[in-house]
Amino acid sequence: MESNDKKIARKKGIVVSDKMNKTVIVAVDNLMAHKKYRKRYISTKRYKVHDEENKLKVGDKIEFVAAKPISKGKFYKAV
Repeated sequence: MESNDKKIARKKGIVVSDKMNKTVIVAVDNLMAHKKYRKRYISTKRYKVHDEENKLKVGDKIEFVAAKPISKGKFYKAV
């Protein structure tokens, strides 16, 4: 293993939209706690993910990684 190998952060989520060409929208849920009241809640963030073969469908659980910018709002690739 070389010393310049970087660990790339991977995110996991569920595909919620596949209507665009070569792009899917993935929702990632994150469990958070309120700073003052300590109540736990789910925060959902949506990411545009590049899908070269258009094989991902709504409901699929996928893993994706950061990549160089592909378009104005798309910075991730499906693994």
